[in-house]
Amino acid sequence: MIDLYYWPTPNGHKVTLFLEETGLAYAIRPVNIGKGDQFKPDFLKIAPNNRMPAIVDREPAGGGEPLALFESGAILLYLAEKTGRFLPPDLRGRAETLQWLFWQMGGLGPMLGQNHHFTQYAPEKVPYAIDRYLNETNRLYGVLDRRLADRAFVAGPDYTIADMAAYPWIVPWEKQGQDLDAHPNLKRWFEAIAKRPATKAAYARAAEVNPDHGKPMSDDAKKVMFGQTASSTRR
Repeated sequence: MIDLYYWPTPNGHKVTLFLEETGLAYAIRPVNIGKGDQFKPDFLKIAPNNRMPAIVDREPAGGGEPLALFESGAILLYLAEKTGRFLPPDLRGRAETLQWLFWQMGGLGPMLGQNHHFTQYAPEKVPYAIDRYLNETNRLYGVLDRRLADRAFVAGPDYTIADMAAYPWIVPWEKQGQDLDAHPNLKRWFEAIAKRPATKAAYARAAEVNPDHGKPMSDDAKKVMFGQTASSTRR
């Protein structure tokens, strides 16, 4: 059994995508980041960076004590190795997958996250920041579109954890000020993943966990989300 500490964000969706694809037994432990659940001592023992998602594998390979893990990319890699799925076993396939997984973790996610912040949540409009991250988002969309010009999925012919990592960050493309029609290869890939039964099941969990998912963030939630300092983890 996997305990999944989750809230419906792009990083949270990555893990439900994997779990729904594989059928691994899991239980969602909601972490309401708008109310500050990520700063509670019990959660910090699992995720010291006070970010979700995180997991606790109650039945790790080889037995022993439950294994706790944070960081969505590390979780995807761990689960892929645990199940032997969605990570090619050969050297070149594995290397292709991991480099694109790390590309998402180091580039696509952080840059699009800044896009979200300055276009949707910042208390004042900062034109330079908005233009900076809209343009970088567009550049990264272009990188993906070129990559997908001659292959079905990001790492090659098969669906992998690299796709699961990137897809949730493309879902809010309209809010990111992007046009999927301008990136036909990316659009084809995006629509193919959206049609997968496991994708539909994963996104259905969002409404179950947070019925307000998709609604504007309250001012109180913004204070919790965007007012974090070192003292936030000392509660």
